[in-house]
Amino acid sequence: MDNELELTKKRLAELARRAEKRGEAAYSDFLTPAAQAEAARMQSASLLCFDGGFDGAERRCAVFLPYEGCEWESRVVCLEIAPANAKFAEALTHRDYLGALMGLGVRRETMGDIIVRGKTAWLFCLEGVADYIAAQLEEVRRTSVRVKRADPASAEPPEPPAESLVNVQSARLDALVSAVYHLSRAESQRLFERELVLVNSLPARSPGASAREGDAVSVRGHGRFVFCGVEGETRKGRLRARVRIY
Repeated sequence: MDNELELTKKRLAELARRAEKRGEAAYSDFLTPAAQAEAARMQSASLLCFDGGFDGAERRCAVFLPYEGCEWESRVVCLEIAPANAKFAEALTHRDYLGALMGLGVRRETMGDIIVRGKTAWLFCLEGVADYIAAQLEEVRRTSVRVKRADPASAEPPEPPAESLVNVQSARLDALVSAVYHLSRAESQRLFERELVLVNSLPARSPGASAREGDAVSVRGHGRFVFCGVEGETRKGRLRARVRIY
C-alpha cells in the first residue's frame, strides 16, 4: 500500500509539472480521499481544484492549474443506469453495480461515486469511458439495464446519516471500532491485525492511534463511519464520541 501511495504521489507531481510547463490544466483520474489529501499537500489551493461531478463526492479528480484563475472544463460525466423493466428489477446495491462495471474491464480509477436510489443508479465517470459503458453495460446481476447520459442534478446525492453518539474510553481507533460495531476489544484488535480497517482509504497503522475529526473509517465486513469529534464526558469519565454510520 505504501508503494502504491508513493506511485500516486509521483503521478500527481508529474501532473503539476505538466500544467505549469504547458500552460493548461492537467487532470488526474479519480482519487481516493487519501490521494486527494496528498495532492492538496503538494499544491497550493489557488492552483488545485477537485471535481467529482457533484458537491460532496468522495472520489474526485484533481485538476492542476498553471496559474491562478485558469479556466478548465470538467471531464466527469453522469450516467443513469435504470432497469429495462422496473417491474422485474432486483434490489441492487452499490457493490452489484460496481461489480458489473469492473466485469466490463473498466478501471476503478476511471469511475467516481455511484449513487443508488430505488431501482436506479447514477455513475460518475470520466468522459473517455462513458460511451463504452453506455454501450456495453446491459445487465447488473440478473437485471437488464439501460444506460444513458444524465444531468448530474438528477442524481440527488443522499443526505449523510445523522450523527450518533457512542461512549468510549478514548478516541483510539480500536475503541471506536469496538463501540460502533458492538465488538469486544479482542475482536476489534483482530480486525486491525488482518488489515481490515482503513482510515481515509489507507490501512490503519496502529489500533492505538487517535482518530482525528473527519476521519473516514472503513471496516471490511462491517461498514464505514466518519468520526465527527467528541461532545463531552459521561458521569463515569467516558467520552461521548460523535460518528456518522453509513
